[in-house]
Amino acid sequence: MANIDMKAMFSLTYGMYVVSTNLDGRLNGQIANTVMQITSEPLCVATCLNKANLTTELISKSGVFSVSVLERDVPMTFIGQFGFKSGRDIDKFANVKYRMSEGGTPLVEDWCAAAFDAKVVRTVDMPSHILFVGEVRESVFFKEAPLLTYGEYHSIKKGKSPKTAPTFGFNALK
Repeated sequence: MANIDMKAMFSLTYGMYVVSTNLDGRLNGQIANTVMQITSEPLCVATCLNKANLTTELISKSGVFSVSVLERDVPMTFIGQFGFKSGRDIDKFANVKYRMSEGGTPLVEDWCAAAFDAKVVRTVDMPSHILFVGEVRESVFFKEAPLLTYGEYHSIKKGKSPKTAPTFGFNALK
């Protein structure tokens, strides 16, 4: 990587999201910054998650996921519940306000401005991650609020990327 300046990656803009799923009544979710709309007809979004994460395993089996868009004012304790703990050890949805979409995925209401439910229509296997492409089946707008960007997560909230995040290598640049 002699010709790659990792600082250049900070010029890409990202939001911050809770990506969740439901497999046979088992809810799980995680913090992600890799979510984007990729088409409008049909309306599709994509997210890319580490293969080691429980959320990835459950989405692979359930074929559905939701994306909840985090507000800028979200406290680090909320981010920590979904981002720094494993659903193998805790119920990430304990004490979290959410509603179930018609498709059966949890749409997080706490600290979120909007949420989407999607059915997986394609996956792309990457070396360490899986890219899920989902057709949006439902969306809800909760409220007007400034949204948390990945840059603000680091500069304002002083957050770090966990080992399984695609941006983990950026921690050393701070």
